[in-house]
Amino acid sequence: MSIELDVLAIFAHPDDAELVCGGALLKSAQMGERTGALDLTRGERATLGSPEIREKEAQNAAEVLGLTVRRNAGLPDSAIENTVESRTALVEILRDLRPRVVVTHAREGRHRDHRIAAQLVYDACFLAGLEGFPAAGEAHRPEKLVHAMTFREDVVKPTFVIDISDQMEAKLEALACYESQFVEGLVQSGEVFPGGSRPLVDQIRVKCAHHGSLIRVAYGEPFWTRETVEMESLGRLEVATF
Repeated sequence: MSIELDVLAIFAHPDDAELVCGGALLKSAQMGERTGALDLTRGERATLGSPEIREKEAQNAAEVLGLTVRRNAGLPDSAIENTVESRTALVEILRDLRPRVVVTHAREGRHRDHRIAAQLVYDACFLAGLEGFPAAGEAHRPEKLVHAMTFREDVVKPTFVIDISDQMEAKLEALACYESQFVEGLVQSGEVFPGGSRPLVDQIRVKCAHHGSLIRVAYGEPFWTRETVEMESLGRLEVATF
């Protein structure tokens, strides 16, 4: 039986979702929305850890974030390609989980998997709605595709920011589940993301604090959409100018 999710986060590696939109996922779950995460690979090419260890870590983090479901597509780490085979595999998962909103990587990024995954997810979301597309499951197209922008270094103004002030500590708790990945050595090497020698937790707080400041709150996670966001009326606009 298919699962109808409100929000599905699709990212290349275990821990990607927690890093860039873990707070927003938890907030959705706390609001009663059915949330899920799909890791495209098992992260088998990472410097530390193993696929088995990372799978257990991912499930532990899923519990912290209150996810309804977490799955893995089994695509090759560091070798994701936007092919007929990978699109078909993703279409079948989308048709099974039937999300209303999909969140994925920014379209630019240091890791090739992140860049390719962003386009792969976009293409698969469209194809999943074509009744004639040769993949298992009943046709389903998500209503909205959103790109998470938390650690982008290029200057791209987010379309919107989610206030995660109340979810910040749990976001860090979910990341702490990945004991094999988030150690001091990785901060020095920049494998997680650039940031110098500042402790990883401090880097995450700084980034989320910056984005929170854009909407006048303590912590936030930024997102970008291709389409313009509709507002109900001028009288209901939020975030003070002055």
